[in-house]
Amino acid sequence: MASECRGKSSWPELLGAQGVEAAATVESDNPLVNAQIVLEGSFVTGDFLCTRVRVWVNTRGTVTRVPTIG
Repeated sequence: MASECRGKSSWPELLGAQGVEAAATVESDNPLVNAQIVLEGSFVTGDFLCTRVRVWVNTRGTVTRVPTIG
């Protein structure tokens, strides 16, 4: 589904970065999305949105998954 979305859709280079900086990078790289910082283990909706990128972080604020549109 990400192929239907416009702009950059995946940020593997942000794995291990700090969540706040990663979210800012995502929104800078693709102004069509809103980056949401989410703590690992949190419950989230299963719907797919071209305008959302979840930035998963651990308790130290480190990105634990590759941020992707969805």
